[in-house]
Amino acid sequence: MAITKKRKNEVIDLYKKWASDSQALFLAEYTGLTMKDIDDLRNKVREAGGEFHVVKNTLGKRAFEAEGFPIPEGFFEGSTAISFAFKDPPVLAKIMADFARANESLKIKGGYLDKEPIRAESVQSLADLPPLAVMQARFLGLLITPASQLVRTLAEPARQLASVLQAYVDKNAPAPAS
Repeated sequence: MAITKKRKNEVIDLYKKWASDSQALFLAEYTGLTMKDIDDLRNKVREAGGEFHVVKNTLGKRAFEAEGFPIPEGFFEGSTAISFAFKDPPVLAKIMADFARANESLKIKGGYLDKEPIRAESVQSLADLPPLAVMQARFLGLLITPASQLVRTLAEPARQLASVLQAYVDKNAPAPAS
């Protein structure tokens, strides 16, 4: 059953909204997946703060072009499903990559990171990144290490002087009365 022009425009507007709200998008071919597999993947993506939708190629292509996304060859060919990462792109890339590894019917075509197209290999590289919380902790550690070393270096002469003064006091202190 064909959909009306009004419904097509609504779908295009929805795709445009999802695309503009996303930090990253990952396109995949899903030929051979069962509805149970698609629902499982959709649930995992939602838990990660994203959306997973099967899209109509012509409508998806129109929406992406309208939002200023360049369309590499092969992105909107065959069966196409898109994961929209509204929060943490590496987490969503990992979910997609792990699902594709476990289920050969899902093949990652590529994606977009801030409206820039990326290849399937780049999606895998993004999936290999640690989660955002781990990256933030590592970065904070990098920032804190030099500062704590500087504080220790600046405090060392004062500590040494205090040690010398304490030794002098201990040497010249009267012996305790018995």
